[in-house]
Amino acid sequence: MMYLRYVCLLLVVASLALAQRKVTVDELEGVIKSSVQNHLDDKKVADMVKKFQLTNHLEASRVEEMRIMGAGPRTVLALRELIETSHGLPDAPPPAPPKPTAAAPVKTPPPANFDQILQEVTDHARNYSANLPNYICAQVTRRFVDPTGIENWRTADTIQEQLTYFEQQEKYKVMMVNGKSVADTVTHEKLGGATSSGEFGSILNSIFAEHSGTQFTWERLAKLRTRIMYVIAFEIPASRSSYTIYHAGSQRKITAGERGVIYADRDTGMIMRIKLECTEIPPDYPIQKVDLDLNYDFIKINDKEYVLPLRSELRSKEGSYLVKNETDFRLYRKFGTESGIKFEELVEDPPKKP
Repeated sequence: MMYLRYVCLLLVVASLALAQRKVTVDELEGVIKSSVQNHLDDKKVADMVKKFQLTNHLEASRVEEMRIMGAGPRTVLALRELIETSHGLPDAPPPAPPKPTAAAPVKTPPPANFDQILQEVTDHARNYSANLPNYICAQVTRRFVDPTGIENWRTADTIQEQLTYFEQQEKYKVMMVNGKSVADTVTHEKLGGATSSGEFGSILNSIFAEHSGTQFTWERLAKLRTRIMYVIAFEIPASRSSYTIYHAGSQRKITAGERGVIYADRDTGMIMRIKLECTEIPPDYPIQKVDLDLNYDFIKINDKEYVLPLRSELRSKEGSYLVKNETDFRLYRKFGTESGIKFEELVEDPPKKP
């Protein structure tokens, strides 16, 4: 079963962090928008705005837009003070044009033996966990947040964990946070923010389990890291899904539906990539969107190659508050009584994106 443990990062805390440094007019407007959506107290928002130092000039027209957006009277007064204090600064640049929408990949007719291909891929997926050795590796997660909702990402923290895979079970040990060693009491489950698990087989099992009733359809052929892939779409209703999302702020846990695509190696039938988005999330649930992009690769352990997680990207959305986790898996080695990860072996720069 795939678990997503999500602890709400309060907007007020994030906004106060912004208040301690200079911000752009766009960032200011993003914070005001978030405060309106989250029904924050007008006085508290106004007090926060008074602490902002702008990097460009705030025009009266932008303040009027924020008033129409729903900013409270005290907040509007604080914003109007910023008009004066930012006088003489460079004008704010015009809003960036919307990003061009990438053309959807063209579907191709399914091969005549698609049923046979799907059966081979299913067999590999269902036996994946059983064929893995016991091993350990380093899991490095860089977490980013954006309270403005415009993908203006800022680093939240970097977490280094030792991950042990023993008898088809994952065990996480947090070793360092932001480059500093932590006590044993700091566990994976208590990290706060967005965390995930299940990359080592649970996700595959949930997609290909017979009880999931997954609907598979042919998409196309594609290339991934020089290898030719079968791209197969899948969809699982929430009523048969195993993907759970937990929001600590409201203490609510739901089971979401799943849909996305898998990339299966044409030569081996092994799954090399999973792109997944959650569906059927209740409209009153705090988290509105969760996406996962998980890449595998052929990795040697004791001179034998296995298909193992290489990199994942997890994204979630709560109102205008965005979270992104970029996770790299490194230093795979066979598990033993003397095995362990020396975290000074980790390089600063993450591997290139697939």
